[in-house]
Amino acid sequence: MAVAKQDAVGPAPLSIRNMQEADLPVVVRIEHASYAFPWTEGIFRDCLRVNYVCRVVESGSELIGYGIISVGAGEAHVLNICIAGEHRCRGIGRRLLTHLLQVAARQGARDALLETRPSNVAALRLYHALGFTQVGTRRGYYQAVGGREDAIVLKRPVE
Repeated sequence: MAVAKQDAVGPAPLSIRNMQEADLPVVVRIEHASYAFPWTEGIFRDCLRVNYVCRVVESGSELIGYGIISVGAGEAHVLNICIAGEHRCRGIGRRLLTHLLQVAARQGARDALLETRPSNVAALRLYHALGFTQVGTRRGYYQAVGGREDAIVLKRPVE
C-alpha cells in the first residue's frame, strides 16, 4: 500500500495587502464566525470609503484575516483585527497588528489606542505582548448577551 508523502513545501506564505471591496464577502464571513455581535458589511464598506487603513492577510491565495485602523491627529485607533478561527495562535495576528502600527507610524501617529473586551483573554495577551498598557475603561461599551460589557482601553507609543 502506497503512503502519500507529506507536502514538502509547508504552509503557504503569508502576505498583507490593502483590503478591496471584492474582499468583503470573505471578511464578513470571518467576522460573523468570530463575534456574537459582528460588524456589518456596511461598516466595512464605510471604512474603505473614508480611507481608513484596511488590510487583509492571505495565506497563499486564501484570505484569513483583516485589520482596520484610523489615523489622525497624531493618533492611531485600532478599530478591528481578526484572524479566522482555524488560523489563530500562529503569530498571524501579531504580524498583522505590527504591520498596522508601522503604517500608522508612517502616517504620523505617535500613539495607538484600542478597546477590547475583558473576556477576550487571547487578544489581551497579544496586546500586552506588543507593549499596550491599560489606560482606562469604557463602561457598558460592548453589546453582550444579556446586557452590556465594559471595554478595556489600551495604549502604546507608535515607533
